[in-house]
Amino acid sequence: MLSVNLRHSVRAIILGEDDRILLCRFAIPEPAGTVVWAAPGGGIEQDETPLAALRRELREEVGLAVRTDPPHVWRQEVVAPGHAAGYDGVVNDYFLVRTVGFNPRGALSDDELAAENISGLEWWHLQEVANYDGPDLFSPRDLATPLTALITSGVPPRPVLLGL
Repeated sequence: MLSVNLRHSVRAIILGEDDRILLCRFAIPEPAGTVVWAAPGGGIEQDETPLAALRRELREEVGLAVRTDPPHVWRQEVVAPGHAAGYDGVVNDYFLVRTVGFNPRGALSDDELAAENISGLEWWHLQEVANYDGPDLFSPRDLATPLTALITSGVPPRPVLLGL
């Protein structure tokens, strides 16, 4: 059996009281000009639990302190060489974080964020995501569908498996 080297990451579906979602704008260098809007988060470091990684990433990227254990709502597995540098793909575990709206500003400097390809943070209404027809991508590509289910039906009994 062929083994694949997947990058394990955590991401937060951060929903404000008006159900807007906070997304990071990732300007991906290859292919040139690719912009992907994705939930904040990142890789789990060695000897770090997923929730510890989530808390660290949210503090660094958006300046949000998470004191409770948020529910695990989605899981995304993408096996595609080149999707994550140095890996055969990625596993993203998504956790739901509900909060009051805030002005996102994490501990990382603009240069440090740029080194992680993050070029912006923005709150999006579900309809803006669903109706978007510009050149940028979302991760997952069909973000509006699982986000609609999450907002209307609440936390699923087990994490929903997402596609690319």
